[in-house]
Amino acid sequence: MIQKIIPTNVITGFLGVGKTSFIKALLSQKPEHEVWAVLVNEFGEIGIDAGLLGSNNAQIQIKEVAGGCMCCAAGLPMQVAINQLITKAKPDRLLIEPTGLGHPQEVLNVLMEPHYRQVLSMQSCITLVDPRKLSDTRYTDHEIFNQQLQVADLVLASKADCYEHEHIATLQDYLSANLVGKNCAVAKWSHKLSDALMPAILASMARPHYVSTVNITSATKMVAVQPKSRLLDTNYSPLFAPELATQAVEFDARGVLCKTKQADGFYSCGWVFDVNYEFDFDKLIELIKRFDVIRLKAVMITDEGIAGFNGVESELSVIELDDAMDSRIELLSMSAINREEVEAALIAASTS
Repeated sequence: MIQKIIPTNVITGFLGVGKTSFIKALLSQKPEHEVWAVLVNEFGEIGIDAGLLGSNNAQIQIKEVAGGCMCCAAGLPMQVAINQLITKAKPDRLLIEPTGLGHPQEVLNVLMEPHYRQVLSMQSCITLVDPRKLSDTRYTDHEIFNQQLQVADLVLASKADCYEHEHIATLQDYLSANLVGKNCAVAKWSHKLSDALMPAILASMARPHYVSTVNITSATKMVAVQPKSRLLDTNYSPLFAPELATQAVEFDARGVLCKTKQADGFYSCGWVFDVNYEFDFDKLIELIKRFDVIRLKAVMITDEGIAGFNGVESELSVIELDDAMDSRIELLSMSAINREEVEAALIAASTS
């Protein structure tokens, strides 16, 4: 099978900055005749973002890699996922969203290895950042937060309707001080600005990704990875091995699966409840608001329909979703999570 090389964008940003919402906005602008694919990576082991993105459009294909940085183990999880997406979707564009705690430079290094250059055309890397976080040393002292800015071709100041203009000036100063030897475009971003900004963002996405000729922390010269007009033969590419079977969720006798993880100073705890669990929406909202965590994501089957929950510290948004195979919730904290206590509270909020 002969296929055109696929324009590819990496979209990164720290925890809760709005990457998933931004990707949904991008997908709404997809040319009608094109197929776009999205590869999502999550820190936690459960996998929820694909459900929050939820699309019934056959021309939008979404695949998830849970469990942290997908570039680990020589990039095998990402390689397999890209293989499956390309084989199934044959996309005109690929969007890759690494976890907010993933190392984006390592992801880009893998994507730009020689064998990937026969498959993907690396275009602009977009980093979302909430300028309000620049006053919090938990962010500014974090290697990954700064690396996400270092790799950016375009920086979007997200949630622009939530803060004053001086935060943009603070962001500009921070970028000037930390992006040694590199220039990148900066723009404000919010859903209210989407219609006005989207044409410029889509145009920026089509530009080649710029990479440093030396280590990213001491970059002095930047070169563009120029996309070339190439065809690839997937019958001979080493990336296109047979598709691996999707692993089924292994519930316990109660119909519950729980997975935990600790890395990079963060703790995650996630649960999957089988489809027989139905949750009381009001009790669930009350419970979620009590959780003292920095990040919460969930897709839950409730007595008022299927709901998607997206929480960042004190901010919580709820959306209505069309479908779900099960209920999933993931908590992320900078301190240990009491798994047994949270699990008991979740089960108590169910009507099953």
